[in-house]
Amino acid sequence: MKAAPGLHVSYEHQYRRYITETNVVSVPDSAYYRRLLTQGDLVLVNKKAKHKGQ
Repeated sequence: MKAAPGLHVSYEHQYRRYITETNVVSVPDSAYYRRLLTQGDLVLVNKKAKHKGQ
């Protein structure tokens, strides 16, 4: 996943770390990330993540 263009989204339990639109990360399947995906704040990317989220 990555953030939608122009946004930076904080990790679920690490509010000072952010997911940006330039880095693709792998995150756990939790309600927090599913909600952000549904709202359009996160974008699902089909390529393999370079960084593990948590």
